[in-house]
Amino acid sequence: MLHTRRQAVLAAGAALFTGPALALSPGLAPTPAQTEGPFYPRRMPDETDPDLTRNGGRVAKGELLLLGGRVLGVDGQPVAGAVVEIWQCDADGRYLAAGAIDPGFQGIGRVKADAEGGYAFRTLKPAPYPGRAPHIHIKVYRPEAPTLTTQMLVAGDPRNDRDGVLRWLSPDERTRVLAKLERDGGAWKTRFDLVVA
Repeated sequence: MLHTRRQAVLAAGAALFTGPALALSPGLAPTPAQTEGPFYPRRMPDETDPDLTRNGGRVAKGELLLLGGRVLGVDGQPVAGAVVEIWQCDADGRYLAAGAIDPGFQGIGRVKADAEGGYAFRTLKPAPYPGRAPHIHIKVYRPEAPTLTTQMLVAGDPRNDRDGVLRWLSPDERTRVLAKLERDGGAWKTRFDLVVA
């Protein structure tokens, strides 16, 4: 029996994101590092669980996104126990760090990768704001290893071509930070594997 929202999110994520891994062979290219940006929360909210769509009993406005994948080393092996953290703006393009955020939106969430490196979040389909294409910020923390700070952008979004942060990457690196979103009933879903060096 599932006892917490965290367990429920992870169970749902495991069901949605089973299937072939990114790859289980040596020589995976690492996920490129990207800027943390100016909107990392200065203070953590009371809730940082992997369901960003509910906060203090309120529900966020916006379109649901089921985001999950695996944390892998460049050798293709799962990185069990890595902590994956995401933060993003609400449906109106406002960040927790800026203050006036949708009260139903948590703004930031964390989850520990399971034994297979799997992670899962319930969040919102990323929204644009002036100067940026829709994106989600991501950090991967590991004991005694460098933290990966990166971003996930939506594949095929026309604003990507004008996004200055994305343009800093080489064409090959860009492919490793773009995620294809697909409809799954009333929600969007995507698999975004993170490869750490």
